[in-house]
Amino acid sequence: MSASKSEAASALGPDEPERDGPGSDLLAALLDGMDAALCAFDADGVITHWNREAERILGWSAEEAVGRRGFAGWAVRTADADDVQGRLMAAMTAPGRQVHEFALLRKDGGRVLVRTQSAGVRGADGGPAGVYCAFSEVHAQIDLERSIALSEALFEDASWGVVLVDVDLRPAVVNRQAARMLGSAGRTTALGRPLGELVVQGVEELEGALHHVLADGAPGALVELWLTVRSDEGEQRRCWRSGFLRLASPLAEEPVPLGVGWLFQDVTQAKLAEQEADRLRFRFSQLHRAARAAAECEDPIDAATTRLDFALAGFADHALVDVLSEDGERLVRAAATPSGAPGPVARVAGAGIPLRYPQGHPALQAMDRVGSVRTSTGGGPDRTESWAAERQWPRDAVHALSTVLRSRGRTLGVVTFLRSANRPRFERPDAEYAESVATHVAAALDLGRAHGE
Repeated sequence: MSASKSEAASALGPDEPERDGPGSDLLAALLDGMDAALCAFDADGVITHWNREAERILGWSAEEAVGRRGFAGWAVRTADADDVQGRLMAAMTAPGRQVHEFALLRKDGGRVLVRTQSAGVRGADGGPAGVYCAFSEVHAQIDLERSIALSEALFEDASWGVVLVDVDLRPAVVNRQAARMLGSAGRTTALGRPLGELVVQGVEELEGALHHVLADGAPGALVELWLTVRSDEGEQRRCWRSGFLRLASPLAEEPVPLGVGWLFQDVTQAKLAEQEADRLRFRFSQLHRAARAAAECEDPIDAATTRLDFALAGFADHALVDVLSEDGERLVRAAATPSGAPGPVARVAGAGIPLRYPQGHPALQAMDRVGSVRTSTGGGPDRTESWAAERQWPRDAVHALSTVLRSRGRTLGVVTFLRSANRPRFERPDAEYAESVATHVAAALDLGRAHGE
């Protein structure tokens, strides 16, 4: 696109005067500023225009190219010259654009495969006046097509969620998978909305990651974010394995941030399974360590409290052991953790006074069912304290799990595990673990009772 004023004038034809001025300067500037290589032929096949991109690809300058008739003898092999020239000039009378691929010669003798788009130029009388031809290296064209195809695939068929976020941290483009994962009705529903309207919890972590990418670039590894989003089934907590890319304009001299590309995949089930496996390994380890420690206790009651101490780690905040009185009618507190501060399970001083549990107390229900009972408070802080006090539990108790103590076919009492508000409620796997612990505690209590008798 390095056409000079004389080159621009040569396109006017031999009978028209050369016109100097801003018009020819503008034409030369436009040609030189194009990203594609461009050349033009008059009706006789003589080159009239040759821009800088054409010079970059083939190595021939505008001074060397303009004025030549066709490519024969310099930019194409002699054997191919007639075919190349014929196909290019055929565009002068053909409708629309013609697309061809040619092997052209570089000035240094190397060959380069180019893809051309040529079209006819009409004169003032409407008749054929020449041909213009835009061309680029085939590999560059293929790279462009691959980039476009990749972009289309990401926003249509990708199994990953893909969101382009602008510099204001608002979604600008959302693919189908991302729209579904964000609970949006369609790809356009989420566009331009603040992320806080799409993400119920965890938006601070997400926005922090986006700000970091805009400021410092993409992190070197994937990031796992736990976010709560709305869905047809209500609010759901999900784990999304996320990658981030900083987007910059390729047209600016200096990188200008356009936003962030956010790619993510739902790995919630895998993470939950991983957490459950870790939890099971830890609990098995605790049971093993508790068995070894309890085996060194001379007193069976100390063995029982030792097992509970190991069970509490990572499981609950408090443990209460209530055993049946000698008459088998009432429950008596035998051991417990301190109610005011964390501490080991210890025997209760002055044990022997029956507990006045109200009817329907979880400990009594566990004995009636010969199993486990889970319960939680459903009120605010004031209600929580009264709820715990009514059941004769520490005031910070919010979740409870009571399971029966059985040995040799007899019910010996109940062990109750309590959690405060900073822990989740007890689930079925927690009950199974508590029952395993209760089996060993009951065996130790039964041995202690037999030893006392």
